[in-house]
Amino acid sequence: MTHSASRSKGFKTINPNTTPRALVSQSSELSTAWKAAVISLFPEAFPGLLDLSLSGRARNDGLWQLKVHNLRNYGLGKHRKVDDTPAGGGAGMIIRPDVMGHAIEAVIAETSHQWSRIYLSPRGHPINQPFIEELARADGVILICGRYEGLDERTITHYGLEERSLGDFVLSGGELAAQALIDATVRLLPGVIGNYESTKNESFSNDLLEHPHYTRPTEWKGYRIPPILTSGNHQEVTKWRIKKSKIITRARRPDLWTKYVKSRR
Repeated sequence: MTHSASRSKGFKTINPNTTPRALVSQSSELSTAWKAAVISLFPEAFPGLLDLSLSGRARNDGLWQLKVHNLRNYGLGKHRKVDDTPAGGGAGMIIRPDVMGHAIEAVIAETSHQWSRIYLSPRGHPINQPFIEELARADGVILICGRYEGLDERTITHYGLEERSLGDFVLSGGELAAQALIDATVRLLPGVIGNYESTKNESFSNDLLEHPHYTRPTEWKGYRIPPILTSGNHQEVTKWRIKKSKIITRARRPDLWTKYVKSRR
Protein backbone atom coordinates (compact mmCIF):
# COMPACT_ATOMS: atom_id res chain seq x y z
CA MET A 1 0.00 0.00 0.00
CA THR A 2 1.02 3.56 -0.50
CA HIS A 3 0.71 6.12 2.26
CA SER A 4 -0.17 9.76 1.85
CA ALA A 5 1.03 12.41 4.24
CA SER A 6 -2.31 14.14 4.58
CA ARG A 7 -5.98 13.21 4.57
CA SER A 8 -7.38 16.73 4.73
CA LYS A 9 -9.49 18.26 2.00
CA GLY A 10 -7.30 18.72 -1.08
CA PHE A 11 -7.21 20.47 -4.43
CA LYS A 12 -9.57 19.12 -7.05
CA THR A 13 -8.27 17.39 -10.16
CA ILE A 14 -10.30 16.10 -13.10
CA ASN A 15 -9.24 12.90 -14.85
CA PRO A 16 -10.86 12.04 -18.22
CA ASN A 17 -11.71 8.38 -18.92
CA THR A 18 -13.79 6.29 -21.33
CA THR A 19 -14.99 3.61 -18.91
CA PRO A 20 -18.65 3.43 -17.78
CA ARG A 21 -19.40 6.11 -15.21
CA ALA A 22 -19.64 5.08 -11.59
CA LEU A 23 -23.04 5.26 -9.95
CA VAL A 24 -21.81 7.05 -6.82
CA SER A 25 -19.18 9.65 -7.54
CA GLN A 26 -18.33 13.24 -6.86
CA SER A 27 -17.98 15.41 -9.94
CA SER A 28 -14.23 15.68 -9.47
CA GLU A 29 -11.55 13.91 -7.49
CA LEU A 30 -10.16 15.29 -4.27
CA SER A 31 -6.46 14.66 -4.69
CA THR A 32 -5.69 13.98 -1.01
CA ALA A 33 -8.96 12.32 0.01
CA TRP A 34 -8.97 8.63 0.93
CA LYS A 35 -10.83 6.76 -1.80
CA ALA A 36 -12.86 3.58 -2.07
CA ALA A 37 -13.64 2.06 -5.47
CA VAL A 38 -16.32 -0.64 -5.31
CA ILE A 39 -17.33 -3.20 -7.94
CA SER A 40 -20.82 -4.56 -7.35
CA LEU A 41 -23.81 -6.10 -9.11
CA PHE A 42 -26.00 -3.99 -6.84
CA PRO A 43 -24.54 -0.47 -6.96
CA GLU A 44 -27.82 0.95 -5.68
CA ALA A 45 -26.83 -0.45 -2.26
CA PHE A 46 -24.33 2.39 -1.97
CA PRO A 47 -23.71 4.69 -0.23
CA GLY A 48 -26.39 3.31 2.11
CA LEU A 49 -25.43 3.79 5.75
CA LEU A 50 -22.17 5.36 4.61
CA ASP A 51 -24.13 8.51 3.82
CA LEU A 52 -25.14 8.93 7.47
CA SER A 53 -23.46 10.22 10.62
CA LEU A 54 -19.65 10.46 10.70
CA SER A 55 -18.95 8.82 7.36
CA GLY A 56 -21.59 10.86 5.56
CA ARG A 57 -20.34 14.17 6.95
CA ALA A 58 -16.75 13.21 6.18
CA ARG A 59 -17.65 12.43 2.56
CA ASN A 60 -19.47 15.74 2.21
CA ASP A 61 -16.40 17.47 3.65
CA GLY A 62 -14.15 15.82 1.08
CA LEU A 63 -12.21 13.65 3.53
CA TRP A 64 -12.99 10.53 1.54
CA GLN A 65 -14.53 9.63 -1.79
CA LEU A 66 -16.67 6.72 -2.99
CA LYS A 67 -17.03 5.40 -6.53
CA VAL A 68 -19.25 2.42 -7.25
CA HIS A 69 -18.88 0.54 -10.54
CA ASN A 70 -21.77 -1.56 -11.81
CA LEU A 71 -20.45 -5.00 -12.79
CA ARG A 72 -23.43 -5.41 -15.12
CA ASN A 73 -21.97 -2.69 -17.35
CA TYR A 74 -19.17 -5.11 -18.24
CA GLY A 75 -21.48 -8.08 -18.89
CA LEU A 76 -21.71 -10.01 -22.16
CA GLY A 77 -24.35 -9.88 -24.85
CA LYS A 78 -27.74 -8.27 -25.00
CA HIS A 79 -28.57 -9.20 -21.40
CA ARG A 80 -25.16 -8.24 -19.97
CA LYS A 81 -24.53 -11.76 -18.65
CA VAL A 82 -21.94 -11.88 -15.86
CA ASP A 83 -22.09 -15.48 -14.64
CA ASP A 84 -22.01 -19.08 -15.82
CA THR A 85 -22.35 -22.63 -14.48
CA PRO A 86 -19.50 -24.08 -12.39
CA ALA A 87 -16.95 -26.28 -14.16
CA GLY A 88 -17.30 -29.84 -12.90
CA GLY A 89 -20.96 -29.35 -12.06
CA GLY A 90 -22.66 -28.32 -8.88
CA ALA A 91 -25.19 -25.82 -7.61
CA GLY A 92 -25.16 -22.09 -8.15
CA MET A 93 -23.42 -19.82 -10.63
CA ILE A 94 -19.90 -18.39 -10.85
CA ILE A 95 -18.95 -14.84 -11.91
CA ARG A 96 -17.02 -15.12 -15.17
CA PRO A 97 -13.32 -14.15 -15.09
CA ASP A 98 -13.49 -12.22 -18.37
CA VAL A 99 -16.36 -10.06 -17.08
CA MET A 100 -14.88 -9.35 -13.65
CA GLY A 101 -11.44 -8.95 -15.20
CA HIS A 102 -12.72 -6.24 -17.53
CA ALA A 103 -14.28 -4.42 -14.57
CA ILE A 104 -11.15 -4.68 -12.42
CA GLU A 105 -8.89 -3.43 -15.20
CA ALA A 106 -11.17 -0.45 -15.82
CA VAL A 107 -11.07 0.47 -12.13
CA ILE A 108 -7.29 0.03 -11.90
CA ALA A 109 -6.87 2.28 -14.94
CA GLU A 110 -8.50 5.18 -13.11
CA THR A 111 -7.12 4.52 -9.62
CA SER A 112 -3.72 3.06 -8.76
CA HIS A 113 -1.91 -0.22 -9.30
CA GLN A 114 -0.63 0.12 -5.73
CA TRP A 115 -4.03 0.09 -4.05
CA SER A 116 -5.00 -3.10 -2.25
CA ARG A 117 -7.58 -5.18 -4.11
CA ILE A 118 -9.92 -6.74 -1.59
CA TYR A 119 -12.42 -9.46 -2.46
CA LEU A 120 -15.10 -9.71 0.24
CA SER A 121 -15.43 -13.47 0.71
CA PRO A 122 -16.52 -15.77 3.59
CA ARG A 123 -13.36 -17.83 3.09
CA GLY A 124 -11.08 -14.82 3.53
CA HIS A 125 -8.99 -13.84 6.52
CA PRO A 126 -11.09 -12.05 9.16
CA ILE A 127 -11.09 -8.26 8.97
CA ASN A 128 -9.47 -6.94 12.15
CA GLN A 129 -8.44 -3.58 13.57
CA PRO A 130 -4.75 -3.72 12.51
CA PHE A 131 -5.90 -4.41 8.95
CA ILE A 132 -8.31 -1.44 9.07
CA GLU A 133 -5.56 0.80 10.45
CA GLU A 134 -3.33 -0.21 7.53
CA LEU A 135 -6.07 0.66 5.03
CA ALA A 136 -6.58 4.05 6.68
CA ARG A 137 -2.91 4.85 6.07
CA ALA A 138 -3.21 4.02 2.36
CA ASP A 139 -4.45 6.29 -0.42
CA GLY A 140 -7.38 4.08 -1.29
CA VAL A 141 -8.72 0.56 -1.82
CA ILE A 142 -10.52 -1.45 -4.50
CA LEU A 143 -13.34 -3.60 -3.11
CA ILE A 144 -14.89 -6.45 -5.10
CA CYS A 145 -18.31 -7.60 -3.92
CA GLY A 146 -18.96 -11.25 -4.71
CA ARG A 147 -22.35 -12.75 -5.54
CA TYR A 148 -23.74 -16.22 -6.32
CA GLU A 149 -21.10 -18.86 -5.52
CA GLY A 150 -18.27 -16.35 -5.91
CA LEU A 151 -15.51 -15.54 -8.38
CA ASP A 152 -13.67 -17.78 -10.79
CA GLU A 153 -10.43 -18.68 -8.99
CA ARG A 154 -8.38 -17.44 -11.95
CA THR A 155 -9.65 -13.91 -11.32
CA ILE A 156 -8.41 -14.03 -7.74
CA THR A 157 -5.01 -15.40 -8.78
CA HIS A 158 -4.36 -13.14 -11.76
CA TYR A 159 -5.24 -9.86 -10.05
CA GLY A 160 -3.75 -10.78 -6.68
CA LEU A 161 -7.03 -10.26 -4.84
CA GLU A 162 -6.82 -10.40 -1.06
CA GLU A 163 -9.81 -12.26 0.36
CA ARG A 164 -11.28 -10.80 3.54
CA SER A 165 -14.29 -11.80 5.64
CA LEU A 166 -16.47 -10.24 8.36
CA GLY A 167 -16.55 -13.55 10.21
CA ASP A 168 -17.56 -17.19 10.15
CA PHE A 169 -20.93 -16.77 8.45
CA VAL A 170 -22.18 -16.34 4.89
CA LEU A 171 -23.85 -13.23 3.44
CA SER A 172 -25.79 -13.03 0.17
CA GLY A 173 -23.07 -10.79 -1.25
CA GLY A 174 -20.12 -8.60 -0.40
CA GLU A 175 -21.94 -5.26 -0.29
CA LEU A 176 -22.65 -5.23 3.46
CA ALA A 177 -19.10 -6.36 4.20
CA ALA A 178 -17.72 -3.63 1.93
CA GLN A 179 -19.76 -0.96 3.72
CA ALA A 180 -18.60 -2.24 7.11
CA LEU A 181 -14.97 -2.16 5.99
CA ILE A 182 -15.30 1.37 4.58
CA ASP A 183 -17.05 2.68 7.69
CA ALA A 184 -14.39 1.20 9.98
CA THR A 185 -11.64 2.75 7.86
CA VAL A 186 -13.19 6.18 7.36
CA ARG A 187 -13.64 6.79 11.08
CA LEU A 188 -9.86 6.48 11.52
CA LEU A 189 -9.05 9.17 8.96
CA PRO A 190 -7.75 12.43 10.48
CA GLY A 191 -10.52 14.98 10.86
CA VAL A 192 -13.40 12.48 10.85
CA ILE A 193 -13.72 11.99 14.62
CA GLY A 194 -13.44 15.16 16.69
CA ASN A 195 -11.50 13.47 19.50
CA TYR A 196 -9.12 11.24 17.56
CA GLU A 197 -7.49 10.07 20.80
CA SER A 198 -10.70 8.18 21.62
CA THR A 199 -10.00 5.72 18.79
CA LYS A 200 -6.78 4.62 20.48
CA ASN A 201 -8.63 3.10 23.44
CA GLU A 202 -11.33 1.19 21.60
CA SER A 203 -11.82 -2.56 21.46
CA PHE A 204 -9.00 -4.39 19.63
CA SER A 205 -6.66 -1.38 19.72
CA ASN A 206 -4.38 -3.17 22.20
CA ASP A 207 -5.65 -6.77 21.90
CA LEU A 208 -8.22 -6.13 24.63
CA LEU A 209 -11.97 -5.56 24.42
CA GLU A 210 -13.18 -2.19 25.62
CA HIS A 211 -14.06 -1.55 29.28
CA PRO A 212 -17.65 -0.75 30.42
CA HIS A 213 -18.97 2.80 29.99
CA TYR A 214 -21.25 4.87 32.25
CA THR A 215 -22.82 8.33 32.21
CA ARG A 216 -25.48 10.34 34.07
CA PRO A 217 -27.69 9.78 35.99
CA THR A 218 -25.50 8.48 38.81
CA GLU A 219 -28.21 6.01 39.82
CA TRP A 220 -30.66 4.34 37.43
CA LYS A 221 -33.16 1.59 38.30
CA GLY A 222 -31.11 0.65 41.36
CA TYR A 223 -27.80 0.55 39.48
CA ARG A 224 -25.09 3.03 40.45
CA ILE A 225 -22.01 4.18 38.57
CA PRO A 226 -18.95 2.45 40.11
CA PRO A 227 -17.64 4.93 42.72
CA ILE A 228 -14.10 4.83 41.32
CA LEU A 229 -15.32 6.53 38.12
CA THR A 230 -16.57 9.57 40.04
CA SER A 231 -13.64 9.73 42.47
CA GLY A 232 -11.61 12.17 40.39
CA ASN A 233 -8.55 9.90 40.71
CA HIS A 234 -7.62 9.47 37.05
CA GLN A 235 -4.80 7.04 37.78
CA GLU A 236 -7.14 4.68 39.62
CA VAL A 237 -9.78 5.10 36.91
CA THR A 238 -7.24 3.97 34.31
CA LYS A 239 -6.31 0.94 36.41
CA TRP A 240 -9.99 0.04 36.84
CA ARG A 241 -10.65 0.27 33.11
CA ILE A 242 -7.66 -1.90 32.21
CA LYS A 243 -8.72 -4.49 34.80
CA LYS A 244 -12.27 -4.61 33.45
CA SER A 245 -10.97 -4.88 29.86
CA LYS A 246 -8.86 -7.86 30.87
CA ILE A 247 -11.78 -9.58 32.62
CA ILE A 248 -14.12 -9.09 29.66
CA THR A 249 -11.54 -10.17 27.08
CA ARG A 250 -10.58 -13.31 28.98
CA ALA A 251 -14.23 -14.32 29.36
CA ARG A 252 -15.52 -13.47 25.89
CA ARG A 253 -12.51 -13.75 23.57
CA PRO A 254 -9.95 -16.28 24.83
CA ASP A 255 -8.19 -16.03 21.46
CA LEU A 256 -7.54 -12.31 22.00
CA TRP A 257 -6.59 -12.93 25.62
CA THR A 258 -3.97 -15.49 24.56
CA LYS A 259 -2.58 -12.99 22.04
CA TYR A 260 -2.50 -10.26 24.66
CA VAL A 261 -0.65 -12.45 27.20
CA LYS A 262 1.90 -13.58 24.62
CA SER A 263 2.62 -10.02 23.53
CA ARG A 264 3.49 -9.06 27.13
CA ARG A 265 6.01 -11.84 27.70
